[in-house]
Amino acid sequence: MTEVADIPVPVRYVADLLAAAARSGHPSPPVRDLLAPGDIDAAYAVQRLNTERALSAGSRLVGRKIGLTSSAVQRQLGVDQPDYGALLSDMAVDQGGEVPPGRLLQPKVEAEVALILAAGLSDERCTVEDVVAATGFAVPALEIVDSRIAGWDISLMDTVADNASSGLFVLGDARVPVDEVDLRTVRMTMSRNGDVVSEGTGADCLGSPLEAAVWLARTLARLGDPLRAGDIVLTGALGPMAPAAPGDTFDASVSGLGSVRVGFAPRSADDFADDFADDSTGEGAADE
Repeated sequence: MTEVADIPVPVRYVADLLAAAARSGHPSPPVRDLLAPGDIDAAYAVQRLNTERALSAGSRLVGRKIGLTSSAVQRQLGVDQPDYGALLSDMAVDQGGEVPPGRLLQPKVEAEVALILAAGLSDERCTVEDVVAATGFAVPALEIVDSRIAGWDISLMDTVADNASSGLFVLGDARVPVDEVDLRTVRMTMSRNGDVVSEGTGADCLGSPLEAAVWLARTLARLGDPLRAGDIVLTGALGPMAPAAPGDTFDASVSGLGSVRVGFAPRSADDFADDFADDSTGEGAADE
């Protein structure tokens, strides 16, 4: 655990803002201008601090997610590489499960390939062959991304500090040995309430989900925090993400891997009453 005295004040301040947004359900303004311009290490320090806080509170680190694997999104944010975030035990949702109202602030859903590692990856020169050898199996997955930044008004600095805009994740039931499927050519279709909202292929994820995993393994090995046996690796979206609302159901299929589903519980009368109470006390005014 990082000692408080060793944490720069801006890092601690931004971490506090994002943690407060998650607790209150009221998003924060962008945080990029609260850190030194372009200081991506400071943004990762914010992420690390809030991850350490979650671990101290009883959560467990179960893996990592890779973000910004789409070249179009990279161009939009002015970057030329992905980013990563932590996956914690309380972020997992059962296959076919339901996300309760208010669990997330402004969720969106994307379909991915997840890798479950049977061995660690600690070599900074990691290759695709190393990833294949270390992977127990591949799984179809949904990542429910979320942002503690109001209106998803994010730059690279914002999303890195905000744990790569992580929310929740769902793993399908299929367990496919990674050498039995060409992850570069898999095809993904994701529907919301029966209507197709996203399509893509493995090649849309940095050329292949395995290439994305290589980037992550090398990056974490250089930082001295390598991927471990048992880790879940969400390798990145295979197609565009889609916004989620209470009452929605998302289904995704990935050729050769199977399917995965998650629902979002409809709002109850009590939820609407809570919203009215917040508005009447002015608690929601900061987000207007």
